[in-house]
Amino acid sequence: MSLGPLMIDLTGTELTAEERELLAHPRVGGVILFARNYAEPAQLAALVAAIHAVRSPPLLVAVDHEGGRVQRFREGFSALPAARRIGREYDLDERRGVELARSMGWLMAAELLACGVDLSFAPCVDIDYGVSFITDRALHSRPRIVSQLALAYVQGMREAGMAATAKHFPGHGAVTADSHATLPVDRRELADIDGDLLPYRRLIANGLPAVMVGHLLFPAVDAEPAGFSRRWVTGVLRGELGFQGAVFTDDLSMGGAAGYGDVLTRAERALGAGCDMLLVCNDRTAAATVIDRLGALATPASAVRLARLHGRGQFSTPALRTSAQWRDAQVQLAACAAVPRLDLDADAT
Repeated sequence: MSLGPLMIDLTGTELTAEERELLAHPRVGGVILFARNYAEPAQLAALVAAIHAVRSPPLLVAVDHEGGRVQRFREGFSALPAARRIGREYDLDERRGVELARSMGWLMAAELLACGVDLSFAPCVDIDYGVSFITDRALHSRPRIVSQLALAYVQGMREAGMAATAKHFPGHGAVTADSHATLPVDRRELADIDGDLLPYRRLIANGLPAVMVGHLLFPAVDAEPAGFSRRWVTGVLRGELGFQGAVFTDDLSMGGAAGYGDVLTRAERALGAGCDMLLVCNDRTAAATVIDRLGALATPASAVRLARLHGRGQFSTPALRTSAQWRDAQVQLAACAAVPRLDLDADAT
């Protein structure tokens, strides 16, 4: 049985009988975990193993684990810095900032993989224009630097054995509205957002495995929000940018998607736009509706793209913590967590 096009969530720290039944359905292809699903590393490893055991090939297990305020697993995991902290290190010392990005990408991925988790939806490559709710999740205000740091971060993830997912395409940086609650509208022309697309261009040129599309409307480009837009997903992302990896939607239960039909309609529109996997989170009734009524299964091309995203971890948690690379990452993490050095010229252009 190939992986289906839906990624759903769980209620607690163990699989229930109802959840096992849902995960066995051919329209399901993955599970996204939240803080409520975590107690400590051994419990997480057991939960992920139980999820993987439901199907063959195993379902993808994913989490939002960027660092800073978006890190679902805390106790027993390294406290990762927010992306903006990496960007500030870059401003003080370019070489050290790039190395920190690579090391934090590796550390984040290695610790998750040690518990069996396949994917973290990272890095966030939105540009920090100073207006978006993304705030410190953005690496930097300059697209070239975001591209450079994101590439280093992705290389660190790849070294650990995890596929990266760049988000939120085409870019959340220039809108003030929070797509968790409402649909942000960006009125720029396509030519004016070339900076937002630069990180995607560079990562795609280096074999980016996956992209998450945000709930954003660019009326000058298309009348449909990006995640429901064939112009954005098939035309710009796959056509103009040449992306060949997997495309995830952001959560279809978010407020930014709510104005575009019921959840089944949203799922159908996202698949029609060219998305490979649809997230339906924090609404079990909605997830069950899509599982029961969605007409489509994953296309053969989508199934291949998704199957390539399984993690390839190299360590158990105890072995990871004795490795030289983990210890080196902890040294960098401790230095990063210290009070930033004062440099009056750090923001000079």
